[in-house]
This record gives sequence, C-alpha cells and structure tokens, in this order.
Amino acid sequence: MKILKNKLKNELNIRTEKDYPIKGIEFIDMTPLIMQKETLKEILDQFEERLKNKEIDYIVAPEARGFLLGTAIADRLQIGCIPVRKKGKLPPSTVENRFQYEKEYGKDEMELPKLVKNTYENKKFYLVDDIYATGNTMKAIQKAIERVGGEIIGKGVIMNITALNKEKDVFSLLEVEEE
Repeated sequence: MKILKNKLKNELNIRTEKDYPIKGIEFIDMTPLIMQKETLKEILDQFEERLKNKEIDYIVAPEARGFLLGTAIADRLQIGCIPVRKKGKLPPSTVENRFQYEKEYGKDEMELPKLVKNTYENKKFYLVDDIYATGNTMKAIQKAIERVGGEIIGKGVIMNITALNKEKDVFSLLEVEEE
C-alpha cells in the first residue's frame, strides 16, 4: 500500500492482511488508528472542523467500523447517527428500506432503519465510513436514502483507495494506492 495523501500527524499504525476475506483481496484494518487516543482525537477533530458549519440532520454510518466513527462524529456535532445494518439485524417493523449491492468480494444486503420521530423526507445526511474502496456501499446507502426523500450532502472516510474508484467528492484523511 502506497500512501498518496496523509492529513494525519500521528503515527499510521495500519494492519493489512492478504487474501482476506477471500483470495485476491487485501484487507486493510483501520482499527489500530482508533485504538490510539491521539490519532482518534485527530481524526474526529478533522471531521468536526470540516462539518461544523454544514447543515446536517444526521450522520449515516454502515456496519461495523462506520458505526464507531459515525457515532463519535455525530456526538461532536450534536446530531443523531443512523446505523445502517446488515440484513437480518433489525426487526422487520423497524426497517425503512432494504437494499442489495456489489462489494469487492461479493453481494451484500443492508437495511436502513426507520427514524424515531421523523421521516427521511427533506432531511440532510452525511455518510461516514472507515474506507472508501469501490464506493458501492456508500452509493447504495445514498440511493436508499434518496428513495425515501432524504438528501446526501457529503461523504467522508478515513482512507480512500483511489485506484478502485474515480470519486472526487469524497472527503478523506488518507489516500492510498494498492501496490
């Protein structure tokens, strides 16, 4: 992995595992970045600075590492966080929208939960995850939110693997290229 852009000052302790979860995929583990309190604080500070003056109703974060980042950012901005779950993790009565999408290593299905006292209509959402690879997860979530009347006003990740996508509108702290 070659680092093309790095907005973090603290040490980049990133683990990788070849041929996981299937042969031909290199798994990038961002967990060590959030284990280190200084790096976690720096990540959250940068997201807070970027988003503090934007009109956002909710942070939206996919399972599982997105939950960690999204919830912390939402807390900093004093707004809610919507956890997008894998199929079957929510009772059917709480699901607003179910959708399938292609990942780098197969199909997946996720569920957008119903909001508690609101609908998605005319609300503004910011998507957050740990890594942007092909972007299919975020694109699928965006379509699901737009189908129920919401508006995505931006996307942000810790790391963007630029060789796997052509997105220019994704905020990232790190940009990398697979070697």
